[in-house]
Amino acid sequence: MTHSAEHRQQLIGAGAVPVLVELLGEDDPELQYYATTALSNIAVDDSGRQLLWDTQPGLIDALVRFVDASTIKVQCQAILTLRNLASDDQYQLQIVAHGGLDSLLPLLQSEYDPLIISAAACLRNLSIHPDNEQPILHSGILPCLVDLLTQSGNEEVQCHVISALRNLVANNDADKTPFAEAGLFDHMKAVLLSPDASDNVVAEMVAALNVFVLDDSLAPYILDGGFLELLIPLTRSPQVELQYNACVTISGLAGKAGEAVDRLVQVWDRPDGGLQSYLASFLAVDEGMDPVLRSIALWTVTQLLESNSPDLVNLVTSHPSIIKNIDKIASIGSLSDSELRNSAYTTDSLVGQRMSRAFDDAYGVDPENPDENDDDIYNRMINLAQDVISLVHNQDQDVWRH
Repeated sequence: MTHSAEHRQQLIGAGAVPVLVELLGEDDPELQYYATTALSNIAVDDSGRQLLWDTQPGLIDALVRFVDASTIKVQCQAILTLRNLASDDQYQLQIVAHGGLDSLLPLLQSEYDPLIISAAACLRNLSIHPDNEQPILHSGILPCLVDLLTQSGNEEVQCHVISALRNLVANNDADKTPFAEAGLFDHMKAVLLSPDASDNVVAEMVAALNVFVLDDSLAPYILDGGFLELLIPLTRSPQVELQYNACVTISGLAGKAGEAVDRLVQVWDRPDGGLQSYLASFLAVDEGMDPVLRSIALWTVTQLLESNSPDLVNLVTSHPSIIKNIDKIASIGSLSDSELRNSAYTTDSLVGQRMSRAFDDAYGVDPENPDENDDDIYNRMINLAQDVISLVHNQDQDVWRH
C-alpha cells in the first residue's frame, strides 16, 4: 500500500506509523522487513519525513541496529530507509551522530552488490551536509570510496560514489590533498579511459572534475594527470550536460594557466584538433551554438590571454579565426534587433548552469538567481566578447610600447 502517495497519507492518517515503528522491535525478520519497507516508502515524502522526525525519536537507532545485525534483505531495506530519511539535513546529522558511518563502512566492502548500492546511496545523501565532511573523512571511508570507483563494475555504485566524493570536496575549504593522496585521480582516469564506462558514469566523473578544479590543492593533480586530453574530445559530446561540464572544467584549468603553461601549450592542437579546435568551433559565428557554451569558450580565451604567457597569448591571437570571430560576436550588439536575433542562437537548455566562481565574480552573476533569461545570457556573451577584444588591443599596445 505504501507505494502509492495517496495510500501513504491514508496510513499516516489512520495512525499506522507508531505501529510500524513498534514492529521493528519484533524478532521476526519478515515483520522487520515489511515494517522497514513501509517506513522507507513513507520517508519518500517531505511530510512523511517530518512526521517521523516529530514523533519517532528512536527510529534512527533501530534502523542502525538492523544495518549491523540482521538478514541481508532487512539490512538493504534499513539502509534504503536511512537514505530516504537523509534527504533532510536534520536526519543527515542524526544518522552520523548515531553511528551510521561505522555501520556503512563494512557494507561498502561487501561482495553483494545490492548492499553496496544501498550503502553508497545512503552515504551520497549524508555527504551533502557540510558538517558531515570531517566525520566521514575520519571514519576511514575515503579509501574505500576511491577504490570502489574501479573495483565495482556497477554503474549505480560508481555514480553514487563519485557524487559523494564531489559533495565532500565541495562542502568546505579545508585541505583536500587527502583525496588526491588516496588515489582519487588515478582511479578517475582509469574509469574515463575504460571502454566499459557507461555514459552516466562518465557524465558524473566530469561533473565531479568541474568541482574539483575549483580547489587550488586539487587542480594541479588534474592538470598533471592528463585530464585535459580526456576532456577536449568530450566538448563534442551529444550529451548537453556532459559537454557543458567538460567545457567548464577546461575553462577552470585555463584559469590556472599561469601554473600550467606547458600543459595548455601541449594540448593546443591535440588530441582531436586540441584546444584550438574546440575554441574555434564554439566561436564560429556561422554555426548554431548555445550562448552559454559560447560564453564558456569566450571565458576560456579570456583566461588564456590573462595568463601572462607569451606562448599562450601568441597561440590565441595568431589563430586564423578565434579572435576574428570573437570580434564579430562583440559587434553583434550594434545590429538591429532582428539581425541580432538571427545572429544569436539562444536556448534554455543550459539556463541556470554555473560556470565558475571567478566568472560569477567578474560578471556579477548570482548562481542562485532563477530569473536569468535568454536576454541576460545573450548580453553577457556579447560583454565577454567585447572584453576579449579589449584585452587583445591592450596587449597589442603593450607590445608596441616595448
